[in-house]
This record gives sequence, structure tokens and C-alpha cells, in this order.
Amino acid sequence: MPVPLPDADHVRLSPPSAEEVAAVARGVAAATAPPGGITDVQRAIFEAVFAAMTGHAVHLERLEPGTPGDVATALGDRDLAFRTRIVQIMLLGALVLRPLPTTVVDQVGWCARELGVDEGMITVAREFADGALGLAAVDFERNGYTAEWAPELAPELHASNQLQAAWDPVVNDPALAERWRSLGSLASGTLGRAVFELYQARGFTFPGAPGSAPPLLAQHDWVHVLADYGTTIESELEVFAFIERANDDPRAFSLLAMVISLFETGYLRTGAGLFESDVGHISAGASVAVRIADAMRRGALCHDQVRGTGGIDFLRQDWFSVAELPVEVVRRRFSVPPRSAEALAAGSVGPWEPGGISPFQVAAGRSLAAREGRSYSAHGAVPAVAAPPPRRPT
Repeated sequence: MPVPLPDADHVRLSPPSAEEVAAVARGVAAATAPPGGITDVQRAIFEAVFAAMTGHAVHLERLEPGTPGDVATALGDRDLAFRTRIVQIMLLGALVLRPLPTTVVDQVGWCARELGVDEGMITVAREFADGALGLAAVDFERNGYTAEWAPELAPELHASNQLQAAWDPVVNDPALAERWRSLGSLASGTLGRAVFELYQARGFTFPGAPGSAPPLLAQHDWVHVLADYGTTIESELEVFAFIERANDDPRAFSLLAMVISLFETGYLRTGAGLFESDVGHISAGASVAVRIADAMRRGALCHDQVRGTGGIDFLRQDWFSVAELPVEVVRRRFSVPPRSAEALAAGSVGPWEPGGISPFQVAAGRSLAAREGRSYSAHGAVPAVAAPPPRRPT
């Protein structure tokens, strides 16, 4: 029977204790474990996320085995928002499994029902488990961040014509392309100038021109600069973890689910109108899980000091309204905390640091510079030292 939500007099809003974290972690691990037990990838994600989000370290191998019911019992006095985030942590653990057993999806679904949580990504996970990958790709749009997309609700994208679908590209809008190109005239150190340099260093095409990213997806490029993340696939995972957790709308979780399905398991072949699948970037080592978890922590701590709001939809900001401001001023406005020491030790890098750019992006940037008749500069970024290719997820 579902655990009723507490009333206003009995809801617990305080940070979780170490005991509550341990109880929830036991239940989460039990609910998402495939027949052979939780995988190394799942363990890395759960331990990193619980530590980053609660401040309490969890070592699953030291805990007594739990049951899925432990989650519902432990969260009896928590509100719907808290419960939803725990269900989403379960889904993180489920979505890194390939194959994804139907039993795991069933257990996560049972926990969600017990907690009164309606999470659309459970439908997507079930379709992954059933092998209905095409249907799952459609349901990302039906059940996730873009479910209520309406063309007239996106003036901050500055497209000359309304977009009929969220991830529609705009490749014949000279005014939009010129708006982006004009960022190059801003002063050094401003947010807009840094985004311009990000594009030039990597050979990215400005929205509105042929071959460009969809305007909605291009919004996340400002976050690369704002949150100080490079542009490799590992950094993309960090950026979308940061974006989804900063947003109070739980449907934003689908953005993180999307990039995990692209860059870890390959359940999605394409996403967001531009990304293409490249698997194994979390299972290559526990370090990426630490980076994702820290990005979630940072996103959760953001709030808009100008508007006085907590949750922030970073994909729906009018970035051009703050483009002339120094990067640090914009970071203070949104209360963006620095990356943790753990994330830095795990290899998290900014867009201008070694490892913050890929060899492909350097080549594209050099090619663009040659076509435009200027010298090339990566502004300090160089690719990381070549490493063995990531192993397939287990």
C-alpha cells in the first residue's frame, strides 16, 4: 500500500541524517540490482551521488543487505519532491545497465508507486528493457523536459521563426547567427565573449547558420562557461547533470537520462537534435561518477539572486541579457559554487584547461580559423593525453 505523504505538521524538511542515508542507500541498491548483484558502475554512481548530495559517505559493501521496501519506510515523513529525487537516483542506477532487466524496472516502478511518485522516465526505462528503443526515444519527448513545449514560450532562443519542436534546428536565420557572432565584440572576460571564444576554439557553428546546433541545445553552451566545464563527452555529462538538478521541475531529469542513454549505454542513437551515441563514458572508471555527482550538487545549490528564485531552468534563460557581464558576476547572480576537490581530483576540467577540449574539436577549430583567414587559438585548452578506449558497460 502506498505510503501517504506527510501533512504540513509532520513533514521532515531537515537534511538527511547518516542513518537515513544508509537506509535509503540499502533500499536503492536492492531495488536496482540485477540478478548478479549491483554492478561496479551502479556502486560508483550511488556512492558518489549520496556523498555529494547529503555529505554522508556511503560504502555499500559495508551495509547490511536491504530490500526495496526500505526506501518507502525510510521516506515516510519526506515530501513529494524529496521522494521524487530518490526515485530518480534509482533510475540513474537502472539506466546504466545494458541489458536492463525488466525485474529492475519493475522494482523501481513498485518503489515509485509506494512513494506516490509519478516519474515518466520509468516508462522509458521499461521500453529500454523491452528493446523498444524507437518508442523510448519518442517517450523521452512525451514524458520529459520537452513534454509541454510550445513555440511561443521560447522567446529567449531569439529565433526569427517559432520552433515547432523543441530540438528543431535553425539553419537559415541570418539575424540569429549575427546575434551570436556579435558576442565577439564584447570585452574580454565577459560571459558572451567567453562563449564566442568557446565556439571559435572548437569550430562550432553559430545557431541560425547551416550545420548549427538547435537553438535550445545551444543554450547549454553558455552553461559550459558559467559552470566551468570543458566540452568533452565526460564534461557534457557534467553539464547536463548540473542543468537537470538546478531545475525544480522534476521532468528536467530526462535531460540527464538522455545523455546517459547516449554516452553510457547507447540506448539512444541520437538526442537533442545533434548528439550522437558514444558509449562507455561512465563505466570507464569511477571518476566520471564522482564528476556527475558533484555537478548535481552544484546545480542543487544554485539560486537566482536577482529574481529571488531557487530552481533555475538554465535552458530557458535569456543569456544575451547577461552576455555583457563578467563571467564571475553572472556566477554570483546564480550562486554557482565551485567544483569540489573530489571532482577536480577525478578529472573535472574547465573549457580552457588541458583536457577541456577534444582532438576533433581542435581540428574543427583550426579548420574554421583557416577558412576565416585568422590564426587559431584554443585559449589554453589542449586535449587530454590519449587514454585507452572506454570498456563496454557491464
